[in-house]
Amino acid sequence: MDSIGVNVPLFWQNEVQPLLTDDWDPVPAFLYRIIELSNSGRIQPVTQQDLSHWGSQIQFYEGVEDIFGRLRNHARTVNPRLALEFYLISSGIGEILRHTRIAHQFNDIWACEFIYNEAGHLTFPKRVVSFTDKTRYLYQIKKGIFGPTSRGKPFDVNRKVSPLQVRIPFDRMIVVGDGYTDIPCFSLVKKHGGVAIGVYDNDHREKWGRAWGFIEDGRVSNLVPADYRNKSALSNSLMMAVQSIAQKIFLASYTYQG
Repeated sequence: MDSIGVNVPLFWQNEVQPLLTDDWDPVPAFLYRIIELSNSGRIQPVTQQDLSHWGSQIQFYEGVEDIFGRLRNHARTVNPRLALEFYLISSGIGEILRHTRIAHQFNDIWACEFIYNEAGHLTFPKRVVSFTDKTRYLYQIKKGIFGPTSRGKPFDVNRKVSPLQVRIPFDRMIVVGDGYTDIPCFSLVKKHGGVAIGVYDNDHREKWGRAWGFIEDGRVSNLVPADYRNKSALSNSLMMAVQSIAQKIFLASYTYQG
């Protein structure tokens, strides 16, 4: 938004915060204000093409682009039959996320979406992903409801499946998150024996209190800086979590066969 002349701190303070005070949910509040600003005439209208371009320009934390391959390789060394999958569940904007350099690493991406008019301008939110909405997609992952064949079938997530039909149990999931909207996912996965890892930005001290709250409330299994480089605390935590789950799957398979 900086690139189109928007003062971002003032946007959140003067445009979004009054809606929160008026009891809006934070995610639809910022989506609504973005659409309103885009159509206000104060700036050039934000288009679908703009969002795609911004996605292609996103800069990542150190090591992000390499972590996928390293974790996949590590999982195979522990259990060659294991397939490690990645999913992105975000309260951000899907059109941006699908155009990042790492989008191809994910089996699926779920995020907020807009409807666009004939000129490609934003007109209305098509999907809002906030707080407990995120857990819906964990259930979809659990039941194997993802990818192109799952589109246009919003009620499939409610489909009852037997334990034998569960594709990925919660205790085989690792959730990495950094914000309040991730707390329901942290709680759900951790409650069922999975791993919840909270990350925080080392350069933004003002957000450390929020991150520490995840530990104090027992929301996460571990809390580490958002540094994905090899042998960093986060990379090591992810490696250990993958190894632990891979070993559990191997032992369960061995016990079953025996």
